[in-house]
Amino acid sequence: MAPPDLPLFERDREQAVLSAVIGELRSGRPALVTVTGEPGLGQNELLRWAAGQARARGVHVLAARATSAEHELRYGVVAQLLAPEDRDIATRLFVAPQRPGGLPGLNHLLTACHDRPTLLVVQDVQWLDPASLRWLEALARRLPRAPLALLTSTTGTAIDRPEWSVGTPLTGLASTIELALPPLTTSGVSAAVRTVCGVPGDTDFTDALAQATRGVPAVVHEVLLRFTRTGCAPRAEHVEHLRALTAEVVGDHAAQALSELRDPVAVDVLRALAVCGDLLDFPLVCTLAGLHPVPEARLRATLMASGLLTPRDGSPPGHDAVVRARILEEMPAADRADLYARAARLAQRVAVADQGIAELLLRARPVGAPWAVATLRRGFAAALRSGRRDRATAYLARALDEPLRSEERARVELQLASVQMVTAPTAAERRLHGLIRSTGTGTGLRSQAVDLCLLGGDTRAARLAQPTGPGTLGDPAPCDADVPAPRRGSGTGSPPGRRARAVAGDATAPRGGNTSDPSHRDGSDEHPERTTTADNDATVSERDELATVGDPHELATVSERHELIALLRVARFLRHEETCPGVPPAPALPEHSHSPAVAGVRAWEHAMAGVHLEASRRLARAAFAPDPGGRPPLVTPRLFACRALFLTDDGDEAEAHLATLLNEAHRQRAAIAIAHVLAVRADLHLRHGRPDAAARDLAAAEAELPPARLHPLFVPYWASLNLVADLQNGRPDRAREIAARPVPSLSEECATSAYLLFARGVLARSEDDPQRARAYFRACGRWLLHYGCVNPAVLPWRSLAAEAAHALGDDAEALRLTREEVRLAARWGTRSALGRAELGLAVVIRENRTEHFRAAVATLSESPARTDYTRAVLELASAESAEAERRTALALTSRRASTAGGVAPGPLPGFSQALPAPAGVPPGRGAAPHPRPPAGWPALSPAEHETALLAASGLANREIATTLSVTTRAVELRLSGVYRKLRIRGREELRALRYGPEGG
Repeated sequence: MAPPDLPLFERDREQAVLSAVIGELRSGRPALVTVTGEPGLGQNELLRWAAGQARARGVHVLAARATSAEHELRYGVVAQLLAPEDRDIATRLFVAPQRPGGLPGLNHLLTACHDRPTLLVVQDVQWLDPASLRWLEALARRLPRAPLALLTSTTGTAIDRPEWSVGTPLTGLASTIELALPPLTTSGVSAAVRTVCGVPGDTDFTDALAQATRGVPAVVHEVLLRFTRTGCAPRAEHVEHLRALTAEVVGDHAAQALSELRDPVAVDVLRALAVCGDLLDFPLVCTLAGLHPVPEARLRATLMASGLLTPRDGSPPGHDAVVRARILEEMPAADRADLYARAARLAQRVAVADQGIAELLLRARPVGAPWAVATLRRGFAAALRSGRRDRATAYLARALDEPLRSEERARVELQLASVQMVTAPTAAERRLHGLIRSTGTGTGLRSQAVDLCLLGGDTRAARLAQPTGPGTLGDPAPCDADVPAPRRGSGTGSPPGRRARAVAGDATAPRGGNTSDPSHRDGSDEHPERTTTADNDATVSERDELATVGDPHELATVSERHELIALLRVARFLRHEETCPGVPPAPALPEHSHSPAVAGVRAWEHAMAGVHLEASRRLARAAFAPDPGGRPPLVTPRLFACRALFLTDDGDEAEAHLATLLNEAHRQRAAIAIAHVLAVRADLHLRHGRPDAAARDLAAAEAELPPARLHPLFVPYWASLNLVADLQNGRPDRAREIAARPVPSLSEECATSAYLLFARGVLARSEDDPQRARAYFRACGRWLLHYGCVNPAVLPWRSLAAEAAHALGDDAEALRLTREEVRLAARWGTRSALGRAELGLAVVIRENRTEHFRAAVATLSESPARTDYTRAVLELASAESAEAERRTALALTSRRASTAGGVAPGPLPGFSQALPAPAGVPPGRGAAPHPRPPAGWPALSPAEHETALLAASGLANREIATTLSVTTRAVELRLSGVYRKLRIRGREELRALRYGPEGG
């Protein structure tokens, strides 16, 4: 209701019409005027203004107001109108029995009007009692015979629409006018702000006020009054406060209107509309409210008259969220939950969309029907598709309130935890720990729970699920068993053949002790010749071992035990906890298992130890085979299997498997799995010399799992990927910022710290700081050896530390480190690792450097290591230039072009053993230091840098394009950028600068 002092903004037209009616009334012309509009638009204020104008002109005014409380009071409004003329009329109207066709006081009023013009003002005729309505209709039919005007106001549609509102033949001689009041325009709202606040408001403030109040004058006025009491100025910075005040005012108006609504049937329908008016049409809403004798049309008119509903495209009526909330707040909690449950059942019967039903179920009591859980899970999937994770988790949490079977409940818990790992990781961990401790979960659910915990960085979960009870089927056999166990139940041994040792981290990692010189320890005494045949025999033994288990339940128990051991080994790699008091060591992987999870982890452990190349490759592929028992695949072991394939030079195969993992994670809407798969794929892109693709994957991973939500155990790994990607993409400032960023204390306890140390060393190397680079690479080596990693294919810290030592003049250490890397790389057996090691040796050795470079080029030419091959060619060209044998390098380049045959671009070692930075390489690598690089050389991007070096070495554009696996046009564009940045005019000047930037 508008306050009495509400200014009549933008009502000039209506005021002019009413002034004309009053003027004609004094001339004896009767009129019927109805002012309509939504509640709060100022109808009654306009009527009070007209009454004042009439009195000022000498017109007799009789006024009354109808209310919902007096809707059943006979002649309530008539009594108000006639009371000034007859004080006792109220007693006669209310007490005297009603006579058929009686219209008390009407003739007396008409007679009195002949002596003086009279204006009858009736407010809110939508609440007229039936008797007063008939009386006023009779008056309207007699208007042509009397100088009398009837001025009324109404909100919405009256319950019983009076005949005079549209005109009838009986009122044809009287002026019949209907004035529909519109909301305030932005200009009107701006005028209201200036009037109430005393100063003009900002445009943003005025627009926000007009939008929040919908231009309703009563709401605008009250909001501004409350706003001015706070002492704030109408400025844009107070818009949020303004919106909060508007919601409060609208809610107060709704509560007041609801308290005035006396019809219990209308109240029930109103509440039903508040619950599901957006989902069901009005007849169904009335059905939800219950059986009642009130006609639908009358209910609709009553609700519209209350002002709590507004027409929305004709039908059904609707109201905003604030009014809806106030309506439902008035209900007892139990009744409200029951109404939502009944609404959900009705919506399900009429096939409403899943998310609509799910929204109803969120606030409903448990309905105890199977369709409720299915609907909530479908709503969960739809919410995830639209990016509403909070709403998705709310749907699944509500599903857990329904009665569920134990296995179904566990699946819902697991699905919910997979999303909460990103939104609420602590709650997810508690939920998953409960699943892990439970013994009644279904097939594979405990393993999946541990797998999800590991993706979230929780290594304690693997300890909670640690298998116990030695002597049972599936207990791990000794790690160093050279002979396969006999077949169960056969009484005879397995077929002859030596079995390769299972390489466990416990056997390869030193425990504490002296870690000052990691280069002296390789952590393994395995021999590379013990590989394929023995492992194939062992595979037969493992298959026979489990094939004898006839009971499916026992087989499932064995499979779960093997999976949990594999996950515990992963947890041990991520974070060493055996040094803590009371923490038992992680058991070795079972020798007899056909579990894909065991295969994936075993492949990674072989690769970490740098032995059994073929076995590692075979096991990594087996990690992606379907489980024989139909158990769901785990994510973490397959990610480690992909990382093992990186190291076996099977990057293309690993990329295909990562694409499969990514599609699977997208189907399951598992954001944390998506993020980890993208991070591992970014690692692959960096190894293959695709930093731009790595940057895109890292950005997508951070969109799924924001850095603030990333567990500290994974912070170093992600930071190292971002650092190297930025460095290779020509953004050294961002790389330095990442390197200087502090990491959580827990990050210093995990294996991934080695990756960040290595990346910081690469950054220091690019900044021509060999002292700092060597310190980082040696620290990286100590950390890797602590976790049992001796394979130089993981991170080639030895060769890079050797280059730094060589730059510092410590040739003895440099030779020792490079020779050790050559030995370990030869033991591992991949061309990429061996070629990089030979390249590192050629850089630091003084005797026969050219021959060593030739050997490195020959090895890398048969590997997918594109970037390392390019660097080797450049180094060889530089070495041969002093001997005038550049043709050898050109011939080797041509050979590479003819024999590559579609070999994929090769990986960078670890992340990248990048080409020397544009600023030059540390001195001391050649026979003598070279001049300082020319101005503009540091501005070259890595791509321009390598192209410039190849061009300076004498290679033609086509040969450069073949070497770098790019188009000739790309080479031309890069060289144009080089010439522009160096301010030179062509190849001749580039060759003249060659010895400066190349540095050796």
